[in-house]
Amino acid sequence: MPTQAKAAVIDEITSRFQDSSAAVLTEYRGLTVAQLTQLRRSLGAGSTYAVVKNTLTKRAADQVGHADLAPLLNGPTAIAFIAGDPVEAAKAIRDFAKANPALVVKGGVVEGRTVDAAEVTRLADVESREVLLGKLAGAMKGNLTKAAGLFQAPLSQVARLAEALKEKKPAGDAPADDASAAPTTPDTTDADAAPAASDD
Repeated sequence: MPTQAKAAVIDEITSRFQDSSAAVLTEYRGLTVAQLTQLRRSLGAGSTYAVVKNTLTKRAADQVGHADLAPLLNGPTAIAFIAGDPVEAAKAIRDFAKANPALVVKGGVVEGRTVDAAEVTRLADVESREVLLGKLAGAMKGNLTKAAGLFQAPLSQVARLAEALKEKKPAGDAPADDASAAPTTPDTTDADAAPAASDD
C-alpha cells in the first residue's frame, strides 16, 4: 500500500476513534459476509463495523492516546465504532457473539478508557440509558410525593390541634376572671392600719 494511502487509512481510523463514544475490537475469523452484515445492522444507526489492518490501527491508536490497545491488535481484527449508546452496542455484540461463537471480543475503548473483553461484557449487562433515566425519573417522582406528604403532615397536625383546642373551650368564655387575675395584697392588721398615737 502506498505511503499516501496508508496515511489516509490511519487518518480515517484516528478520526473514528475520536468521534465514537466507544470502539470494540473483535476477531471475526470464520464469519461469513452475511453474518458480518447482520452484525453491522445490529449496532444501530451511525455505528460502523470495519475490518482493519493491525499495523495501521496501532499507529492510529497511538495518535489518539490508546497505545495500550497494541496487544489486542493481532490476528484478523475488525472494530465496531459506536456512535450512540455504548451499552446498547455492547448488548448487540454480546447477543451476536452468543449466536455466532466465531466472533471473539478482544476489548476496546469506552468513553476514552481502554477496557478488556470482560468489561465489554459487563457493559452489556448494564441497563440502557433510557431505562436508567426512566428509573431515575420514577424514583424522583416517588421522592417528591413523599416530600409533599411530609410537608403536608405538620400542617394538618397543626390544624387538628387547633380544632381540638377550639372544641375544648366554650366560645363565650372570657380569657380569665378579673378578680382571680388581680394580684393579692398582703393582709394588714388593725394595728398597722391605725394611725400612730401621738404623745401630745
